[in-house]
Order: sequence, then C-alpha cells, then structure tokens
Amino acid sequence: MSIMIDSEKCIGCGRCAEVCPGNLIAMDGKAYMKYPKDCWGCTSCIKECSAGAVKFFLGADMGGMGSLVHTRQQGDILTWVMECPDGSVKEIHINRKESNRY
Repeated sequence: MSIMIDSEKCIGCGRCAEVCPGNLIAMDGKAYMKYPKDCWGCTSCIKECSAGAVKFFLGADMGGMGSLVHTRQQGDILTWVMECPDGSVKEIHINRKESNRY
C-alpha cells in the first residue's frame, strides 16, 4: 500500500508530514514521499490534506482495482472520494462530530 502526492496540487502546508507516524513524508517546499514502499496505509496524511494532493492507492484486495482515494472537508463533513480507473467517482460523507458516537 502506498500514497501518491500530486506536487501540482500540494500547497506546502506540511500537515501530511506532521501526522505521518512512519516519518515517510518530507518537505522541500512541497511534500514528497521519502520511502514509498514503507508506507503501511494508515491514511493519516490523506485526512489532513486540505488540497486533495495526497491520494491513496486502493489495491485489488480492497476492491479498488487501481482506484485512488483522497478526502475533502467542508465544515464538519469529511468526504472520502474514490476515483475509479473507468472515470467514475464514488463518495462517502462522514460527519466528524458524530463519527465516534457509537
């Protein structure tokens, strides 16, 4: 499992590097992966990226078959966006205030 960082979308805020538990993301004006093969897919960086620059590869074992996942946030709503190879987009909306309620 690994992530991809789109340098054109990256705004250089560094939030992804701050939350990476494996210290795998570095900053050089923009974020980049130091050791992509060591990423274990915790998705902490994806949830912190407000620019949608960090994407997670969904493997076939997760039903993704090459899909990419990123998030966007508007107020308390966190939206997980899955971009499929066929061009379709699927979204899951989570209310952050109620996500740990149960």
